[in-house]
Amino acid sequence: MFKDIQSNRASPLLIVILNYRTPGMTIECLRSLASEVPSLLGTRVVVSDNASGDGSVDHIQAAIESEGWGEWASLLPLEQNGGYAFGNNAAIRLALHSNNPPPYFLLLNPDTIVRPGALKALVEFMNEHPSAGIAGSRLEDPDGTPQRSAFRFHTLLGELDRGLRLGVVSKLLTKWLVAPPVPEDTCPTDWVAGASMIVRREVFEQVGLMDEAYFMYYEEVDFCLRANQSGWSCWYVPQSRVIHLVGQSSGVTDTKCPPQRRPQYWFDSRRRYFLKNYGWLYAALADVIWVGSFALWRLRRRIQRKPDSDPPHLLVDFLRNSTFLKSESRSSKSPS
Repeated sequence: MFKDIQSNRASPLLIVILNYRTPGMTIECLRSLASEVPSLLGTRVVVSDNASGDGSVDHIQAAIESEGWGEWASLLPLEQNGGYAFGNNAAIRLALHSNNPPPYFLLLNPDTIVRPGALKALVEFMNEHPSAGIAGSRLEDPDGTPQRSAFRFHTLLGELDRGLRLGVVSKLLTKWLVAPPVPEDTCPTDWVAGASMIVRREVFEQVGLMDEAYFMYYEEVDFCLRANQSGWSCWYVPQSRVIHLVGQSSGVTDTKCPPQRRPQYWFDSRRRYFLKNYGWLYAALADVIWVGSFALWRLRRRIQRKPDSDPPHLLVDFLRNSTFLKSESRSSKSPS
């Protein structure tokens, strides 16, 4: 079933798709890659399955065989669901320890459809910019509407804007917005969405793999921050266009459905990110600023009778999971 990544055959790109109980979307993602893989001779795709236990492995394997994708696609079934970083790291680690590790790794969500030329655009960009360690695609809706996928690192002022949601304040804090307007041109950015993110091999070799203490969310922010601190730049490459069916792989951020209550792991990941990278005092200030500004937003929403689009019980859940009530190790050794 699993085609050995540790082969003697050189590959310019290894694409890792992490599946967890989304076999239909994963198969459609593979289908979109079928016409793109030949443009980069030797490209390999590994579907890492996070112990779905729902028949995903059999369904995906059957599709690989029936569609004739076996020359470039294979499955890596895992024995446990350790989260996003864990599942991706499993495939990346095998490739890094092979005789001919690829120069580039592309992390690709199962809820994506790759547009023509998307892979080639990323690889060509990385070839032309040797100081670039990470680059992300332009994510978009099926109708071509761009999604925000180039971001800035989280700061205290950024948390103020995210909680308050007041236009005049957002204009004053333009330089600190976590999710600025979608760029039209190729440009450097702090971090990119992990739905379609290419990483140079040397980045993994220098800073390690993604932190598996994050179950889901914030792991790509953390990874891009570590790469940035080691001197690697991160870029947004809009010539690489990828359809992203937002939230359909996790169900948490699906914009087509009513907002769901935030899962525990979202709060755990956010708290870990601030504690690990900025320390307890900064994390505590970030919590205070977000809670205060969000409470003001909720009051203004009621007064102005604005629609409620927030996840249920968000403020209460945030307070219960704040740095003041929960703590954890402020540092971690990244897996290798």
